[in-house]
Amino acid sequence: MTRLPLALILAAMSAGGAAANDLDGTWLRDDGNARVRIAPCGDNICATNLWIGDTSKGEAVGDKLVMTLARQADGTFSGKAYDAKRDWTYAMTITATPRTLTTRGCVVGGLICRDVNWKAAE
Repeated sequence: MTRLPLALILAAMSAGGAAANDLDGTWLRDDGNARVRIAPCGDNICATNLWIGDTSKGEAVGDKLVMTLARQADGTFSGKAYDAKRDWTYAMTITATPRTLTTRGCVVGGLICRDVNWKAAE
């Protein structure tokens, strides 16, 4: 499968501030290629690239993913994420613990999905 950009790597939560607190922070992608900051941005949550190791896939420092998500009954967060650089919208699901995130981004009606693990930066 082709490697997909930040938007399929990240996903975040709620349409409000309460869920943003669960994701707020700096996160390191499990492959070591990205460091992102997740924080509120207006009524949404934004994930912004702080550092990218391999830029050959089109990712760059400053790229932003804008997410509108809601907490589900099972504790996960799901909703939409928009990548303005690529003009793509993803279906997103995030499973969060205090020190880890697993993000699932899907396109093409859920036919193409990718899971990525993240750990909290020290």
